[in-house]
Amino acid sequence: MIVEYEVGDEKVFLLRRIVEIRFKKDIYEKLLKKYPKEYIISFSDRKRILHHTTGRELIYITKESGIPLLGHSAFGLIDRGTNLIQIRPITGCNLNCIFCSVDEGRKSVTKVTDFIIDPDYMIDWIKRVSEFKGKGVEAHIDGQAEPFLYPYIIELIEKMREIKEIEIISVQTNGTLLNEKMIDELEGKMDRINLSISALDEELANKIYGCKYPLKKVIEVAESIANSKIDLLIAPVWLPGINDREIEKIVEFALEIGAGKRYPPLGIQKYIPYRGGRKLKNIMTFKEFYDKLRDLEKEYGVKLILKPKDFGIERRDRYPSPITRGDIISSRIISNGRNKGEKITVAKGRVISVITNKKVGEYVKYRIIRSKDGIFVGEEI
Repeated sequence: MIVEYEVGDEKVFLLRRIVEIRFKKDIYEKLLKKYPKEYIISFSDRKRILHHTTGRELIYITKESGIPLLGHSAFGLIDRGTNLIQIRPITGCNLNCIFCSVDEGRKSVTKVTDFIIDPDYMIDWIKRVSEFKGKGVEAHIDGQAEPFLYPYIIELIEKMREIKEIEIISVQTNGTLLNEKMIDELEGKMDRINLSISALDEELANKIYGCKYPLKKVIEVAESIANSKIDLLIAPVWLPGINDREIEKIVEFALEIGAGKRYPPLGIQKYIPYRGGRKLKNIMTFKEFYDKLRDLEKEYGVKLILKPKDFGIERRDRYPSPITRGDIISSRIISNGRNKGEKITVAKGRVISVITNKKVGEYVKYRIIRSKDGIFVGEEI
């Protein structure tokens, strides 16, 4: 749809209520004498864009899209009531980890849609939430994705650095897309890189990451970060019965290369089977996990049982939420959802994932069944 009107001495065309094209009236009149009107202003139908890594449909979220950046677990911002804001500018991953808590990667059987956010729109929302939080904010780039798949990540980091409330910028990455040049470019902009390395044996790493894993490259990346001004935290996931022998090797490696300048050098994570994630047979209890960490602390003299205060994380008021569990809402479906059987709607300035089989463009009535941490899920009624 094209809407045309005049503003002063300009002829204005508005395409799909998003793209605005302006001509000086005299120039437009000259063009009309040479070309048919449809040759001057034309546009193609909406195209289906695919994520270059996962091959799934990719939805580009801009200010004009009308999709808010609060409310969804896979993209946008997440505020869990602290001074840390989770930043999720893209979905999709280049690995297929056997322990993935959200079933990401090319081999996913649950994911049907990916999302990418315009960097300027992302910054608008980061500013908004950061100003509400006040000074001392940590902006942590993570999510259901490998953050360095985001083509605007350097631009995003540079713009976040200009927000006065943001003190720390950190990222969670598998490191496979990093190189020495990028690390040099990130110096002075990025404060900490949490690097996921769960095995130092190449054959085992290939098994754990579900692909031909570039172990040598990731080791070189870890060393480059450790030798830079950026803090390095190595974050393996302990997979019982799979990488038990690797954990000590990873601890030794982290200490040897000098990880942890300002923050702890290691953040060993317990494997937890999540609904919708990939399941492993062996699971440690929390007691077993922390007992093992205490043993390693004694052996290597390094702190491994970490608390939020080790990273300067403190409680802060949550950004106000207009939606609560049990609310009944009716709104139009604006896109396919992240998972099969889900759709995306917008209500009260928030994005909501709704469990429904209705099609994009239809209206759906639903009840909010989840509202924790400002992440909203509705179920059709």
